[in-house]
Amino acid sequence: MKDVLRQVAAGQAGCVATWQLRGAGLSMNAIRHRTHGLRRLHDGVFLTGDAPVNRLQHWWAAPLTAPGSVLAFASAGAAYEIRPWDGGFEVIVRHGDGGPRRQGALLVCRTKHLHQTTLNGLPITTPERTLADLWPRVDDPDRMLRNALRLKRLTIPSLDAHLRQASARQRPQTLAQTVARWEGLQLWRCRSDAEAAAVVALADAGIPSADINVRIAGEEADLSWRDKRLIIEIDGGIYHQDKLEDARKTAKWRQAGWQVERVPANDVHDDPERLIRAARRGS
Repeated sequence: MKDVLRQVAAGQAGCVATWQLRGAGLSMNAIRHRTHGLRRLHDGVFLTGDAPVNRLQHWWAAPLTAPGSVLAFASAGAAYEIRPWDGGFEVIVRHGDGGPRRQGALLVCRTKHLHQTTLNGLPITTPERTLADLWPRVDDPDRMLRNALRLKRLTIPSLDAHLRQASARQRPQTLAQTVARWEGLQLWRCRSDAEAAAVVALADAGIPSADINVRIAGEEADLSWRDKRLIIEIDGGIYHQDKLEDARKTAKWRQAGWQVERVPANDVHDDPERLIRAARRGS
């Protein structure tokens, strides 16, 4: 029993809660003795080790403040990597009624329907519930959904199923409309948000769906249409930092009889008409 604290903490990024130790059979006297000298992140939540506290440990400590709590809203969105969040507090939800209440470095919300899962063991709202919660609260919800699909956190069918059974308050109309509009788009094949945004923009313009990141003449092409032998490369980010490599691939595709158009990633967002014109050139 003497190692139970560290056994529990080992699976929780070094965090452990008093209620967990009580459930493991330790007395309060034993818990006080074992947690003496540990860093306290919240009431009844402690951290082993001496390294600086990292974001993952803050995420773990938040739901450990009470049984049945799960990471939610902005904190869950950051944990799923579908939107950034660097606030000075974490957000959790628990069963019950009532509005949000700030408790130190926590914002505690209540809900009748938790829709929870785990992310590498971390208690958290499902990706579908997280996205629906955040949808009305973020500046660029489309990008958040593109990230969720591209990172394979969820699928259009799984999100649609969640919205169909969710309450009206948790079913944003614009999200339901976007889900219907993006049905059939293979955004999970995209390697960057610019690629995903390009796929959406072309679909909205009525251009037939492209193949995404398939090999042509031995090289992977961002977007391609075999019927018109057209390739569009979205230049920008980590995948297009080597200009000589880009030029080599372009020459190889052209030698194989393909037309190659290059569109800067920024223009996909700021000037989508440039992308659309490039896609129509091969028609």
